[in-house]
Amino acid sequence: MGEFRRSGTCSVTVSDLPICELSQGGILSFDFANTIGVITSAVAEQGIQSVTQGLPRQQDTAQIKSGLDDVTSASSARLVCLDNAPGLGGWKPISEILAGLRSLMHQYVRRHKEPIVLAYDIETTKLPLKFPDPSSDSIMMISYMIDGQGYLLTNREVIGADVEDFEYTPKPEYEGPFTVWNMANEAAVIRKFFDHILEVKPHIFVTYNGDSFDWPFVQARAEFHGLDMEDEIGFAMDSQEEYKCRPCIHMDAFRYSVGSWWWDGGERVRVVEHLRSIQAKLQYDPVELDPEDMCRMACEDPQGLSNYSVSDAVATYYLYMQYVHPFIFALCTIIPMEPDEVLRKGSGTLCEALLMVQAFHGNIVFPNKQEAVFNKLTNDGHLLDSETYVGGHVEALESGVFRSDLPLRFRMSPEMLKQLADNVERTLQHTIEKEEKVPLEQVTNFREVCDRIQQKLLGLHDNPNRSECPLIYHLDVGAMYPNIILTNRLQPPAVVNEAICAACDFNKPGATCQRNMQWMWKGQFMPASRNEYQSIRLQLESETLPSETPGGPPRLFHQFSLADQAAMEKRRVADYCKKAYKKVHLTREELKMTTICQRENSFYVDTVRAFRDRRYEFKGLLKMYIPDIVLQVWKKKLDAAKVKGDPAEIKSCKNREVLYDSLQLAHKCILNSFYGYVMRKGARWYSMEMAGIVCYTGANIITKAKEIVEQIGRPLELDTDGIWCVLPSSFPESFEIQTSNPKKAKFMISYPGAMLNVMVQDYFTNDQYQELVDPENLVYERRNENSIFFEVDGPYRAMVLPAAKEEGKKLKKRYAVFHQDGSLAELKGFEVKRRGELQLIKIFQSSVFETFLHGGTLEECYAAVARVADYWLDVLYSQAESMPDTELFELISENRSMSRKLEDYGDQKSTSISTAKRLAEFLGDQMVKDAGLSCRFIISKKPDGAPVTERAIPLAIFQAEPSIKKHYLRKWLKSTALDNFDIRSVLDWDYYVERLGNAIQKIITIPAAMQSVPNPVPRIKHPDWLHKKLLEKNDVCKQQKISSMFARLPKPSEQDCDAGDSIGEASTSEGTKRVSEAMDQPEDIENVVGEGRKKAAVQLPFVTKHRSTTLPSPSRAPPPQSWRTVLGPASPQRDHAGGVLHLAGVPQEEVEASEGPEAREEAAASHAAARPLRRTPP
Repeated sequence: MGEFRRSGTCSVTVSDLPICELSQGGILSFDFANTIGVITSAVAEQGIQSVTQGLPRQQDTAQIKSGLDDVTSASSARLVCLDNAPGLGGWKPISEILAGLRSLMHQYVRRHKEPIVLAYDIETTKLPLKFPDPSSDSIMMISYMIDGQGYLLTNREVIGADVEDFEYTPKPEYEGPFTVWNMANEAAVIRKFFDHILEVKPHIFVTYNGDSFDWPFVQARAEFHGLDMEDEIGFAMDSQEEYKCRPCIHMDAFRYSVGSWWWDGGERVRVVEHLRSIQAKLQYDPVELDPEDMCRMACEDPQGLSNYSVSDAVATYYLYMQYVHPFIFALCTIIPMEPDEVLRKGSGTLCEALLMVQAFHGNIVFPNKQEAVFNKLTNDGHLLDSETYVGGHVEALESGVFRSDLPLRFRMSPEMLKQLADNVERTLQHTIEKEEKVPLEQVTNFREVCDRIQQKLLGLHDNPNRSECPLIYHLDVGAMYPNIILTNRLQPPAVVNEAICAACDFNKPGATCQRNMQWMWKGQFMPASRNEYQSIRLQLESETLPSETPGGPPRLFHQFSLADQAAMEKRRVADYCKKAYKKVHLTREELKMTTICQRENSFYVDTVRAFRDRRYEFKGLLKMYIPDIVLQVWKKKLDAAKVKGDPAEIKSCKNREVLYDSLQLAHKCILNSFYGYVMRKGARWYSMEMAGIVCYTGANIITKAKEIVEQIGRPLELDTDGIWCVLPSSFPESFEIQTSNPKKAKFMISYPGAMLNVMVQDYFTNDQYQELVDPENLVYERRNENSIFFEVDGPYRAMVLPAAKEEGKKLKKRYAVFHQDGSLAELKGFEVKRRGELQLIKIFQSSVFETFLHGGTLEECYAAVARVADYWLDVLYSQAESMPDTELFELISENRSMSRKLEDYGDQKSTSISTAKRLAEFLGDQMVKDAGLSCRFIISKKPDGAPVTERAIPLAIFQAEPSIKKHYLRKWLKSTALDNFDIRSVLDWDYYVERLGNAIQKIITIPAAMQSVPNPVPRIKHPDWLHKKLLEKNDVCKQQKISSMFARLPKPSEQDCDAGDSIGEASTSEGTKRVSEAMDQPEDIENVVGEGRKKAAVQLPFVTKHRSTTLPSPSRAPPPQSWRTVLGPASPQRDHAGGVLHLAGVPQEEVEASEGPEAREEAAASHAAARPLRRTPP
């Protein structure tokens, strides 16, 4: 039915309320204690009369609920959210609720009552190394917070002593006063918890992984003590195994952390670790406990266990209030779904619900859900196994550390710099008029800015090869995929073919509504031909196949379902290809052309545009741009309120800041989902062609921008929607434009972004965009459209890019970027962000990144990071002799969770499987009967020669009794004579040195070699391929290349030959000077190793020697004939360009001046045999 919510923080849905009476006139009445409590408290402040007065207990509603049809969430979404579109997420004044659902008023209430939020967490007993089992374990503590007030329930049957009231406040803004109730037993704990819920009547329940652990455990333990949780507080599991309650909502913050809505600095990060991995958002270190120590602490240290328990409740509550709560309910203002559904559903489902609303109100028929087509064939008759499109272009170009205070060598293109200088006026005019929407006539310093930019560009043109400090920029396209959709009017219904266009009324000669766009198709198919596939299918149709059940009648091929038939055909064709072609799959990419109709109903495009504009609106309310400074409006007002000491204004400013930020972030999430949704399986608006066009166009934009950047700087990394690059510090940067408009007196423009935006305007503008201007007569207006613009982020202080260990490879999407103040701006792709990675690697990376900012030169920088690497290498080489065992366990142990039961893995081999099997040996088979087993292990050095998967030792064995530890270690290590059972003697230290060495190679040593810095960590050797390349580069006796011995010269004219004597000396002097300068220029190792940037070719001068002015006497004896004279002249050797190749160092004048071909060949041979050749006068 209907939904009643408040903006940003909301409460109740009508679909969640039990219906007492539904008359023929559609009049609703409600009679439910908790629900009416919510509604009356919400409307009391608005002066609205209460709907009802009676508040019966929950148990009294059982008869009312019986016999009534349940209203499912799908029905509420269909009847209310889609058809009526009430606009969820905001409080609505209910003035005439008895007059029907459509009487809801659609204006928002500015002042509203805050909902009651309860966040809770439980602590339970458990057997050693096992996950808590509600059938045998019990609840020790329940800690929860209600609107900032904490409560703790303790089970005195388990807890060794009473716990007094205390306060847990990790930070001043996270207050946590806790009231403690020491209950006699577990039943009393659960009863008190239920009674307090009924007393407070929370609107929102918050848990962390409550659907999978907290609620099932509480429900099972309540049933054990004769309590029905659904009858007591209304919570029960639904068909989707989610715990929900009709009068309130359950928000599982774990779904927020692992779903599609966790954004950090514009990057979506999936977090699947425990709550402590997310508490970095709250910026405090929580209490940490080993789960194996909890039961012991319950008896020995109740206060310590209490601190640990309430820390989870505090973190859950403030995590929800600061991040989940404003964000999810901001989405509820957009998505026609309930907040718990918005939290749990994926982005594709939410995007489709939104499109259905827009289509319904635009009178658009909903398409059927996309269905799979079985066993498609390619155009040339091969069975297609899978097909998709080529995604965005991502490329790693360079490796190493790049800092804004360390000079870099730049080799720029003079032609590109000249071209940019000639186009400065056009570039600035486009930026001012198209991007800033300011008429050029209002600009007062246009000529001055143009001259400044041209002066800098011409200065670079005169000296294109230079060494200076760089500017580190990220040039990215703002909302690239949505803007590509808007620019090209892309939408699934607009993808047409010849048959559709032939039946269209607008298909007339000269029609411009068909825009042809390219995309790259990628398919995986089987090599069998069409005839072979048809033969195999005919064979299957003639066979009798076994029954589905043992003893049943045999079945024919046509009796199977279409999906089963397709699977059988694929298996049979795959077996045939394996035997006949020795391969099962082939992969092919094809460039395809698709027609996009520019006159299709634009509801999809209009929806994307509306969301983009609304996001910009909220972003504008949050931020205000001032030259070189970005000030947050509400943060500025907040500081002013703090100066005045006005608590009400302080709270209001904080709420506004969070609200606008959440709204723009919610719009951003949905905006980015419009592209990915069209390739979602089962989507109503499905189109592979549209997704392929979007990606192909985006890749072309980035590739075209790279071609420009590499001629004026050095591109470092290509992202899907941007370029990380370094530009010379003397390159034009930011300029202030002054206008005569008092509303916009001045603004800043960034020349690097403006330069790329002109390129986008030239190459990616849609000149066929058509807009409906007269719906009655179907009149369209054609215009140019381009909303794709580059944005400039930076300059940054430093960027660190690792290198791959394999030759010719680069590590994509891995880098660390630092702000000017030294703080980490972005960290992407490193092990420090991965779950289950070796803790030693994480600690090393966390400490080494900030060290890249030390040192005044590149060598000093690498020396600083080398000291960090040497420290951890010393720890491993010394076998951590000065480190406590507990710290060593944490440092070198790995923790993996098994998602399935051990028996489900079969014959697979892995370290976690070996650990699980060995845990079952000394702890019993019951340890591995369930999924979710946590395997914490180390790698031993024995048995000798065994693979790593067989040398995984459970860490728990070192905590067992000495006799058990000795027995199983001797068994697993296959050493009956083993007498030293210390972990240091068991560990494979070489394995851990190798693991750390791999990380050091990728981050330090290989990037250092790429930047011509000697190995800063000599104990970590370079890979063989890199060592070989370095030897070749530094070898003084290496064989010279043929290009250093030969040079191609144009054929000189007679005038050049006559002037050769007069300019010979000057040209020799100048040529020698240029060669010297070229040889002194140091060379990057990336020009030798891998696929680095191509070095600009240095043209070596052709050095000529003076021709002797004394001619030989005619009476001089003829020289002996050479083999060339005897055999005759050889055919001239020409290069690919048609030029004649000459020996380097042979005087061209002398060869050309000879009498004949024999003399020219002889002169060339003489100069090749002995240089320099001197003539002796007679």
